[in-house]
Amino acid sequence: MAIILSDTVLVNNEPVCTNIELTQTDEVKYEGNILKEGKKLIYVAFYKPRGIETTLNEGIPDNLKLILPFEDEVFPVGRLDKASEGLLLLTNDGTLYDKILRNEHKTEKEYIVTVDKKIDALFLTSMASGIKIMGKMTLPCHIEQINEYTFKIILVQGLNRQIRRMCYKLHYEVLSLIRVRIGTIQLENLQSGQYRFLNNIKAGEV
Repeated sequence: MAIILSDTVLVNNEPVCTNIELTQTDEVKYEGNILKEGKKLIYVAFYKPRGIETTLNEGIPDNLKLILPFEDEVFPVGRLDKASEGLLLLTNDGTLYDKILRNEHKTEKEYIVTVDKKIDALFLTSMASGIKIMGKMTLPCHIEQINEYTFKIILVQGLNRQIRRMCYKLHYEVLSLIRVRIGTIQLENLQSGQYRFLNNIKAGEV
C-alpha cells in the first residue's frame, strides 16, 4: 500500500491511491517501468468463405489462418461449418469470448438457407416448432420463406450442423447456408474473404 500511496504506480498514466481491479486493457507502470502492457482489443466481422474450416490450427487443411488478410492475433468466437459461409466474429478479447459462449442460448444467429426442393408449409412449421436431432429437441425458432427454395431462419442455439441436420430429418438437403447476423452484428455488404473492424463491443451488445 505504501508503494501505491507514493504515486509511483501509474495505471494508464494516472496515479492510483487504492487497490483497483485491473482489466486486460490497463497499462501499469512503476517508477517509469512498464509492469503490465495494456492490450489493444480487436473486434472483426469476417466473411468466412465456403470450404474453410473454422480453426487456427495450421495442421488442419483449409484452416482459417491461411486466408486471414491481416496479421493481428485473433480467434473465432463460435464456429461455422466448412460447407457454410458468412459472418464470423473474430477477436482477441477473451472476456467477450467467454461471455458470448456462456450466453449462447440468448444470442440470435440469422441464416439464409437454400435447399434442394420446394419448401412447403409442413417444412416451415416443423422447423419452427423444433426437430429431434442428436437425441434432443431443437428450441423453437423463427423461420420465414423467401422463395420456393430459400428461407431465413433465426436460431438462439448452436448445435453441431444444426440447420443441416434439421433439414435432413425432413428429407431436404442444404445447398447453400450463409450466416448474415450474430446478435446486432450484420454481415452487411461484405463479400467472401472480406472483413471490417468493429468498434469496441460488449457481450450484451452482440
